[in-house]
Amino acid sequence: MHLVEAGDRKILLDCGLHLGPRSQARERNTYLPYDPRALNALVLSHAHIDHCGNIPNLVRQGYDGPIYCTPATRDLLRVVLHDSARIQEEEASISRVIDIADDVYGQPLYTQKDVDRSIKQCIAVDYDKPVSLLGDMELRLADAGHILGSATISLAIRNNSHDRTIGFTGDLGRAGLPFLHPPAPLPAADLLLCESTYGGRTHQPLEQLAEALANVVTRTIKRGGKVLIPAFSLGRAQVVVYYLQEWMESGGMPRAPLYVDSALAASLADVYRLHPDHLAPDTLHRLAEAPRGAVHYARSLTESKELSRRNEPCVLVASGGMCEAGRIIRHLELHIDDPRSSIVLVSYQAPQSLGHRLRERGPTVVFHGKKWNKWAEIVDLTGFSGHADHNDLLGQLAPLAGRAKVRLVHGDLEHSTKLANDLRKRGFEDVGIPARGEGVTLE
Repeated sequence: MHLVEAGDRKILLDCGLHLGPRSQARERNTYLPYDPRALNALVLSHAHIDHCGNIPNLVRQGYDGPIYCTPATRDLLRVVLHDSARIQEEEASISRVIDIADDVYGQPLYTQKDVDRSIKQCIAVDYDKPVSLLGDMELRLADAGHILGSATISLAIRNNSHDRTIGFTGDLGRAGLPFLHPPAPLPAADLLLCESTYGGRTHQPLEQLAEALANVVTRTIKRGGKVLIPAFSLGRAQVVVYYLQEWMESGGMPRAPLYVDSALAASLADVYRLHPDHLAPDTLHRLAEAPRGAVHYARSLTESKELSRRNEPCVLVASGGMCEAGRIIRHLELHIDDPRSSIVLVSYQAPQSLGHRLRERGPTVVFHGKKWNKWAEIVDLTGFSGHADHNDLLGQLAPLAGRAKVRLVHGDLEHSTKLANDLRKRGFEDVGIPARGEGVTLE
């Protein structure tokens, strides 16, 4: 959440859920650091839950203004936020049943009705189409290349007969993973809020990624095991499935039954098909030519349970990118101690998450109150990331050197610092890493 104040007007850029320890996350998500009723507009970069997941709570607390986003983001929001509301309602119900409910935990953060109200407040804005905002402001969205419908945000504000422009990258995509269109050039800005998720790090090239994954699949299928791939349902799952199909069909890896165990990912795949203009040409061709039945989506829990009990070798992409929740948990319980199987980590693994603990050295791991033997082969592949890496970010920002103040957000201090140092070497005079609640002023 980034709050822009211009005179008496307040515009919020994104409104995501804080993800962390349960008590800390609930407090930060519940108590917003501003009055929602005082906001004049909300501009949303994309539909990942850490950018959009608290919008229904914002609306519940009194925000009734416009929510500007791309048409694809609006369609994704309907699916993502209803799924999030379902989780909020279920957790509140469980808290009441096990008698730990209080004024906070006994109530959902928001409900399905709050989601419906939020979607009604969405105003769809096409890429590169200027929109007048609050009289003397202009909003423009451009393709960020991160997930379907993702956008960079440019907000021009007229102040005493001269303009000041604030840019926000949201999450920037990368050019080396041709599934969506590459990110559009960043517009000129006096202040740029830039993500720094992969500052100091570079992604594995696609060719090396294909070879590494093919080797894992080959070894696992020969052993008669399952390849388990925990993946975030929005963005990562679609990219992983696309490349698995492509490499199997081209002979780059052995053909094997391919399953996606995620009702949410199945619904999101339907939304992707509604917006073919956002996909790269090769992606469109691949989707059009893919044989029917090449991928099977398990939507119901009954299908999921049946799938976990099958003994056939297969490749299984399951919800729960960090292995903290989702359907991957059931598959891990059945196969983590099976030396024939493999677990391929393709998503970001937050510190202390189960996924992070799986890739650490050691013969065992504890989850669900039990110690499990890590006998399955565990492989860490970072090349599927939809985020720009260090070199991508330097290249994207280069045209703004000497012109823009830069504030690095959406990254831990170590990686933000590495990116900040290299930006300064490339001519950026004012680069900062703001603390939560810190402000910056444009005269």
